[in-house]
Amino acid sequence: MFLGTHTPRLDDKGRLILPAKFRDELAGGVVITKGQERCLYVFPMLEFQRIAGQLREQPMTHKAARAYSRVFFASAHDEVPDKQGRVTIPVHLREYAALTRELVVIGASSRVEIWDRQAWETYLAESEDDFADIEQGVLPGGL
Repeated sequence: MFLGTHTPRLDDKGRLILPAKFRDELAGGVVITKGQERCLYVFPMLEFQRIAGQLREQPMTHKAARAYSRVFFASAHDEVPDKQGRVTIPVHLREYAALTRELVVIGASSRVEIWDRQAWETYLAESEDDFADIEQGVLPGGL
């Protein structure tokens, strides 16, 4: 399970050093793809394969599943982190997430998310007021 918030930097070659506490689980390979709210999702290879299987099970007649699959798979980039825990974020994904040098990498349970630092701060500021109200709809019975 991925937890926590980290603030690495993107280097001049578009590489990100993965947080040390995430490296072991991501060492076997990752898939980086577009996420919601203009962030990037980073999945361990096995988790990506599980999600891909779920998407394959959707009927081809399901319009939303087709649309989601197209974007999800077309934007996906697979890579094995190097010995220093670095991965390269392709230009098309850096542009999608408007990544600058300053990043925020968060643990989001079964995936990691990469955000531009300013975008993350804006998202948090806009979401904080709603945070207390959404617990009941997300967790049946509450905490």
